[in-house]
Amino acid sequence: MSSVFTKIIQREIPSEIIYEQEDIIVIKDIHPQAKTHLLIIPKKEIETINHLEESDRNLIAEMFFVAKKVAKNLGIEQGYQLHFNVGEKGGQEVMHIHLHLLSNI
Repeated sequence: MSSVFTKIIQREIPSEIIYEQEDIIVIKDIHPQAKTHLLIIPKKEIETINHLEESDRNLIAEMFFVAKKVAKNLGIEQGYQLHFNVGEKGGQEVMHIHLHLLSNI
């Protein structure tokens, strides 16, 4: 079953897209926990960090470089947080990995 993020990536569900490249999309979180709360999502559907394979190494690294680029573009590069939630017990609500970028700048 496709995640809600896959449906957003495929444009089946509308979302406010902040940035997009071939393998990653960045959207606004619909329940923001900070002034800026974005989700950096790989287009490849990977359930949790625990489901990563060696072949995903570059994709995960690219997510951090996208975070850096987006933070700079938004003028918040001097203060932001990045984090992953892993699994339902770890607070992950959508079982498709995503990196949170939060800032109160």
